[in-house]
Amino acid sequence: MTRPASASRWRGFAPAQAIVLGFGAVLVVGTLLLWLPVSAAPGSRTSFVDALFTATSALCVTGLVVVDTASHWSGFGLAVILVLIQLGGLGIMVFAALVGIVLARRLSVRARMNAVTEAKTLGAPNVRRIVAGIFLTSIIIEAVVALMLLVRFLIGYRGDYGIGEAIWMAVFHSISAFNNAGFALQSDSMMGFAADPWILLPMCAAIIVGGVGFPVLRELRREFRHPLHWSMNTRIVLAATVTLLVLSTLVITAMEWTNADTLGGEDPWVRVLGGFFHAVQTRTAGFNSVDIGLMHDETWLVTDILMFIGGGPAGTAGGIKVTTFAVLLFILWTELRGGTAVNIFGKRLSRSVHRQAISVVLVAIAGIVVVTLVILAMTDLELDKVLFEAISAFGTVGLSTGITGDLPDPARVLMSILMFLGRLGPLTLGSALALRERKAAYELPKERPAIG
Repeated sequence: MTRPASASRWRGFAPAQAIVLGFGAVLVVGTLLLWLPVSAAPGSRTSFVDALFTATSALCVTGLVVVDTASHWSGFGLAVILVLIQLGGLGIMVFAALVGIVLARRLSVRARMNAVTEAKTLGAPNVRRIVAGIFLTSIIIEAVVALMLLVRFLIGYRGDYGIGEAIWMAVFHSISAFNNAGFALQSDSMMGFAADPWILLPMCAAIIVGGVGFPVLRELRREFRHPLHWSMNTRIVLAATVTLLVLSTLVITAMEWTNADTLGGEDPWVRVLGGFFHAVQTRTAGFNSVDIGLMHDETWLVTDILMFIGGGPAGTAGGIKVTTFAVLLFILWTELRGGTAVNIFGKRLSRSVHRQAISVVLVAIAGIVVVTLVILAMTDLELDKVLFEAISAFGTVGLSTGITGDLPDPARVLMSILMFLGRLGPLTLGSALALRERKAAYELPKERPAIG
């Protein structure tokens, strides 16, 4: 029995292509749903470009907005945004594999490759268990954080929220935080809770856990008491995450300590809390407890760097990933020491990873630079603000200096493309390079050009 031609074509797609097509299909549906009049609050109307931008921002778990989330969208619209956030955070291919398990009770080789590509696992001892574990882990973490937020909303803000509203607030912000989305139900994001650690810290915990990546969480669950058994990926992600969080908290808090427009007018412990919260958000979460547009220029620059780096692979964070950044640092250190092989935590790094890391970074820089130049050419906005916005879009962060809503429609479309590239670019490019790797049948003579 011959298979239909359409089925053969779909089975012929590489995992990277399937991921892009899956995200693209969900993006189209999400855009159309948000474009419907029922998605907007009474008296509001959503243009197609605004619907496209919002759907992209939600699916790519970015958090940049061109309309006020709290007032523009209806309950149905907010529900669509929440579903897009969940789908984008877990990955279209993970959900496709899960649906395949439920409906067909079996996974094809192609489906296994798709799930492994999105989950970033080395090999597939049991793809069904991996996909189920990803889904279960996400639900448990989101439920725990939602419960913590619900208790705080009911006890600390008894007169402000009813039970139903408190549940909705807790669930929405829990899912948004774990998926590093940055969407909030308040017009000023989390500025109203800037001095409330019972709200901010659980959200930070969800952001950090979601950002380290599922392979790391899975390995920690199995080998938590045996650090010597941890893989190079887990060691790099944990070391880089802790280092970046500590350094960024110290630097950002110090820079904004006397800024009366941000942290300067608060009690010392609130300033430290605010600095830590902002440092966590730069890992691609996108909430803010202070006005980003009033921060110092040097804080913007530090934030640019952190947003570009992002979080761990195969998690809900974006950016080039801390593993890519760490690999480049180790390559630099090896060259400075005159070494011939890059060694990390007692293991030698594969030379193919060198090329993959450089490729991912160059593509990221190219995308950010091109979009920044085009937006500068079509607007009168300042370079530092446009660059901040472009890096935030690529890193799927969602932090903004306040210019997103002022961008013309063509610029909004460009930012949507950059968000899509930022969410899928490092993933698909890295996977494609790894899968296309093959040994050449011959080698050409070596020659060295002058460097530097």
